[in-house]
Amino acid sequence: MRILIVGSGGREHALAWKLRQSPLVMDLFIAPGNGGTAQEGVNVPVADSDLPGLVALAKEKRIDLVVAGPEAPLVLGLQNALEKEGIPCFGPSAFAANLEGSKAFSKTVMRESGVPTAPFMVFDEFERARAFVQERGAPLVIKADGLAAGKGVVVVKTTEEALATLEDMMVRKVFGSAGDRVVVEEALTGEEASFLAFCDGERYAVLPSAQDHKAVGEGDTGPNTGGMGAYSPAPILPRERYEETAELVIAPILRNLANKGQPFRGVLYAGLMYTDKGPMVLEYNVRFGDPECQPLLLRLDSDLAEIMLACARGDLGGVEVRCRPETALCVVMAAKGYPGAYPKGMEITGIPEADAVPGVKVFQAGTRLEGGKIFSSGGRILDVTALGADLAQAQKAAYEAVGRIHFQNSYFRGDIGAKGLKRIGG
Repeated sequence: MRILIVGSGGREHALAWKLRQSPLVMDLFIAPGNGGTAQEGVNVPVADSDLPGLVALAKEKRIDLVVAGPEAPLVLGLQNALEKEGIPCFGPSAFAANLEGSKAFSKTVMRESGVPTAPFMVFDEFERARAFVQERGAPLVIKADGLAAGKGVVVVKTTEEALATLEDMMVRKVFGSAGDRVVVEEALTGEEASFLAFCDGERYAVLPSAQDHKAVGEGDTGPNTGGMGAYSPAPILPRERYEETAELVIAPILRNLANKGQPFRGVLYAGLMYTDKGPMVLEYNVRFGDPECQPLLLRLDSDLAEIMLACARGDLGGVEVRCRPETALCVVMAAKGYPGAYPKGMEITGIPEADAVPGVKVFQAGTRLEGGKIFSSGGRILDVTALGADLAQAQKAAYEAVGRIHFQNSYFRGDIGAKGLKRIGG
């Protein structure tokens, strides 16, 4: 097989690394890729938002399967464009991708499907939204309807903060057109978990649970980021509850979209909050989470290329998805200042030494390869991921590896996995 991966982050490096292990994969291309993916395949300078360029590249390279890493190209219609050319794509159609591309669409589909989620209202006009918030009061969650690079969800604790957030989104347009419409919903409290499943339109095969760490600061403080670390499994969602959870939050969505003539093919990600009323869906993503992808792929013990092609063809039934019993944990090494302004261009050393720690694989995210050296090019720079017999061992190995990596202005959280250890009494 000749495979094209679309994207440039740590998730895409992990996908390239895992796909490269498949005996089915002959050639691997990544558009645009990063310093890490360049070591797994061939980087091609085509932006992940350039649909005509991606389709032309897939035709030129005689690609057998396109794997969409981020959500934006799927929302723009990458799968639809490739389908017209007869090229399989691991990722849903533009319609189904609106599960992530439009918060209002997603919440409406949840309500139609009977999926447990927080009560919500949708507003297209600032004055109506403001009047509702003044009457309802806080705390609330306010979401920009469209894609906002993971920053369009704001938890507000006071009415004043809610009104200011509405003005930022709907009047000042801090997220551009993504804030033309907003979803205002009840704020849920509890512990979060990520639950992903491979889907072929009708059938699904679940992956182990995971837990992300969104806040930039230790103890889940400070602004939200794209993710500062993750581990799998998450003790709050044990293996014996996977099937009932899938029947609650995965199967109803697949049935709903299939009934609409828009079968979901790809990986469906349910972001869950465990409340005193049970699990509730916070959001759906239509691709692998980043950094949840990294520990999940470290645990995957099946041929990823075979699974993805089966999903794209609507034929997952004969493919087995097996995962290793060990725990995997990922620590994100970022640039100081992220998610705000941060420096770039720092030379990174120590990656081979970190990779030498037993069970560790360092995935590169915001990096570029130049003259045989690795330099930073983004806010989240490296995803140091370790496999261990249990959570404590995986955590120890990951942080030992982190200690071997050096670049100026580095920052990472020192408490990834602490919540899980506390829950299991570790």
